[in-house]
Amino acid sequence: MAELIIFYDGTCPLCATEMRHLHQCDREGVICFENIYADDFAQRYPAINREKADRILHAQRRNGEILLGLDVTYHAWALVGKRRWVAPLRWPVIKPLADALYLFFARYRHPISRLLMGSRKTPRCEWQPKR
Repeated sequence: MAELIIFYDGTCPLCATEMRHLHQCDREGVICFENIYADDFAQRYPAINREKADRILHAQRRNGEILLGLDVTYHAWALVGKRRWVAPLRWPVIKPLADALYLFFARYRHPISRLLMGSRKTPRCEWQPKR
């Protein structure tokens, strides 16, 4: 069983790119990646509200604890040995600002993706991690 299940927006190019990069760093296979827009998502994860997971990144630890937002990012990158990349996001002085910026990003991630990654005919990303 995975240490962490991340419930991400597979229709967001930036989100899918981060999950793909995280997946490549996950040499031990400790993270499971679940696209909240997969056809069978609601049947497989009825306890995860898709609308809430669309507003803020959700993850579930092996013990059932739900993590949200940058706590997901921090925990996931720490699991793959990259804690130093994200540690400042959880420092007490930076955490409130980082969380506010994350919520802004989460709300506007699709336009930000188009701006940063260019116009695409379809916003849907084709990458799907192996289960």
